Amino acid sequence: MAQAADMGAHPEPTNEAMLKNRKVLIVEDEYVVAQHLADALEDEGAEVVGPARSIEDAIALIAGTSDLDGALLDVNLAGEMSYPVAYDLSRRAIPFVFLTAYDPSLVAARFKDVPHFAKPVEIAQVLRALSDTMATPEPRAKTSG
Repeated sequence: MAQAADMGAHPEPTNEAMLKNRKVLIVEDEYVVAQHLADALEDEGAEVVGPARSIEDAIALIAGTSDLDGALLDVNLAGEMSYPVAYDLSRRAIPFVFLTAYDPSLVAARFKDVPHFAKPVEIAQVLRALSDTMATPEPRAKTSG
């Protein structure tokens, strides 16, 4: 699990080449956290989808986004556990990482093997974990459309 760090700090340079040209969904109800995650992903060349601030928005974005490569998922969205989103991502074989302000041991047993980080997060470690979960070794080329 990641150690707490300043969300405002720019992440250290990482070896996140796997994030380049990848579509990554952000599911996070806290605007500042979502913005920091989006900035860091964009710095690594990823295409950010979202952020989704509710379960309904997240599921709609998942359904409406072709070739989604991964996701960063807050466990608690405005008082609702985000497990329906996690199940949808799992069903579609889309890798994801959990972020939580709660005790990480409270993450549902079904998702015990999913990387999870306590907020505030060390963004570089989160991005490294996300890139490690990506199943395809080569990023997909962006398509027009």
